[in-house]
Amino acid sequence: MDERAKEIILDIARKSIWAAVKQEAMPVFSCNHPDLQGEQGVFVTLKTHGQLRGCIGRFVSDKPLCQLVSEMAVSSATDDPRFEFNRIKPSELTQLEIEISVLSPLTPLKNPLDFELGRHGIFIRKGFHVGCFLPQVATEAGWGKEEFLSHCCSSKAGLPANAWKHKDVEIYTFTTEIIEGEM
Repeated sequence: MDERAKEIILDIARKSIWAAVKQEAMPVFSCNHPDLQGEQGVFVTLKTHGQLRGCIGRFVSDKPLCQLVSEMAVSSATDDPRFEFNRIKPSELTQLEIEISVLSPLTPLKNPLDFELGRHGIFIRKGFHVGCFLPQVATEAGWGKEEFLSHCCSSKAGLPANAWKHKDVEIYTFTTEIIEGEM
C-alpha cells in the first residue's frame, strides 16, 4: 500500500472515531484510491498511553477497505465488549493511538507450529468457538509459539489451552500491513 493510501485510511479512521465518540453525524467518505478498493479484512486497535482501549476487526469483507476501516474504527471505539463499562470519552480523543492492521487472506496450517512469531497472526476455530491474535501480540507479550496458540485457545476462543494440539481444531495464519498514527 502506498503512503497516500495509508494517509487516507488513517484520516478515515480518525474522523470516524471522532464522530462516534462525540456522537456526531458520521462523515461521508469518498475514496477512489485503487489500494483502498479491495475487499480485505482489517482490525483497528486503539490505545491510550500504550494501554488497550479497543480492538475490533473482520477477516473478510464485502465492501471496499476504506469503508470497512471506518466501520471497524467506530466499533473499536464504541463496541469492544471488554470496555462496555469504560468507553472512550471525548476527553481521551487527543490521546488515542491508532493502529490499523490490513489483513492478508487466511491460510490453513497443517502443522500448528508452522508459522513465524511476530510475522503471522493466528485464527483458531472449533465449531462455534473462534479466537484470533494479531501478529504483534506474541512479540508484545514475549510468548513462544506454544504460548501464543495456548493463550488464543483459552482466552480468545474459550477452548482448553491445549486444544490447538487436537486434529479437529482449525488453525489459520495471516499477515498484516500496519498503519499507525495518533488522533
